[in-house]
Order: sequence, then structure tokens, then C-alpha cells
Amino acid sequence: MHIRKAASSDAEELSALLNELIRAGGTTALETPLSAGEFVDWFIDGEFPLVCHVAEHDQSLVGFQSLSLYGDPPKGVADIATFARLSPKTAGVGSALFPATRAAAKELGLEFINATIRADNISGLGYYAKMGFETYDRLVQVPLQDGTQVDRIKKRFNVNAMGRATPHG
Repeated sequence: MHIRKAASSDAEELSALLNELIRAGGTTALETPLSAGEFVDWFIDGEFPLVCHVAEHDQSLVGFQSLSLYGDPPKGVADIATFARLSPKTAGVGSALFPATRAAAKELGLEFINATIRADNISGLGYYAKMGFETYDRLVQVPLQDGTQVDRIKKRFNVNAMGRATPHG
């Protein structure tokens, strides 16, 4: 698997990957599909993105991971978002992406990476725990567009912790 920084030319393929996840539901807080232009703005070179890496496998993009300042996090903190293609599924996408994201966070001088995960996203919660994120807060009953209320689990990763977040498997 090859990891590299995302480019605007990736937006069409990445927005299709993300929109498939949005339509499937249950794994992202995003509920409205994004156009390629919106994707670029949200994840690659808009006002809030800091960095976005893509994972390539067999000449297609199988996932991406971004750090952003959306929502005005505290100084020294950025939000992470991780997405992997549903079909065909490729094992290890998130584990392959995180070292590049962690290195970028360190270069940017970040102290913590924040992940806010839907409480019903069992695979997402497991992924971030495996990467070394620790739970520090819970947002209770955040409504979805259809009115369904779902808790959000807030986890953080200490960028400067030594020996942490060594992916296994």
C-alpha cells in the first residue's frame, strides 16, 4: 500500500469513496454527500484542512485520513477523520495511513489529535483505540438529520507520547 498526500485531482475518486460510506450510514457523522469541489474544500485545501493523506492499492484509492481545524479546536489540537473504501474492502488502510498523519501532526507542532466517533461505529472506536487514542469525553444524544440521537465518543492521541500507537496487525 502506498501512502501520499492527497491532491485536488484525487477529489472525484475520494468523494465517491466518502459518499458510498455516507449512503451506507452508521460509520460517519457526515450525512450529506459531497461533490468533488466540496471534498477539496473540506479535506484538501480549504480553510480548515491541515493535511490529507491517501492510501493507494492496486492503482486505486482505498482510503484517506485528514487533519483539520474545523470547529475551531483549542490551540495545539486538530481533528482527525479516517475513511476506507467499503467495496472492495482493503485490510489495513487506517493502520497504513496513521504513521503519515502522526508525523504531519508532529511537524505541525500539534499536541493532541482529536477523534470524535459515533458511539454506534464499533469499527471506528476499535480503530482509534488500536492507534493509541484514549477516551476523554462523550457528547450525549447528538441528533442526526432524521432525529435519531446518537452519542459521540471523543478520543485523543498525545502526539508527543513515546512508544504509543504502534499499529498491530
